[in-house]
Amino acid sequence: MLTIERREQVAHELHTALDQFSGTEGYHRLSPLHGRLVATDGVKYLCEQAECYWLLDAIASWQHKALRDPKLREMQFWTLQVNDDRTAILTVARDAGDIAFHQDIEFTDFPLPEVKIWVGPGGPSDTFVAMLPSEY
Repeated sequence: MLTIERREQVAHELHTALDQFSGTEGYHRLSPLHGRLVATDGVKYLCEQAECYWLLDAIASWQHKALRDPKLREMQFWTLQVNDDRTAILTVARDAGDIAFHQDIEFTDFPLPEVKIWVGPGGPSDTFVAMLPSEY
């Protein structure tokens, strides 16, 4: 768990660094929960710096349901919103305003108030790629 000081430091660094990612040089398997889900360099950086591999595990755990929806097989728009009381909600949308489902998170020390991760088909060997919006 991140201390308050470390969370603030990480938040500042992340805010600056995440916008710098565009495209990716590699794909990384970060979650054992879904063998076809890989992450870009930006998502890998996010998971390492914010110590939030759990976020990719949460996204991976929903893939069995998401991939039954034809629109979510094309593209998934995930958003983690952190509240002031350190609870959070993880949502996936088919498109702007079209929420497919959500997960309430009772506690998180995630340092940013919000992060978006997009998941779509691509990458090596028929995988789904978790990417930052700037990497699309």
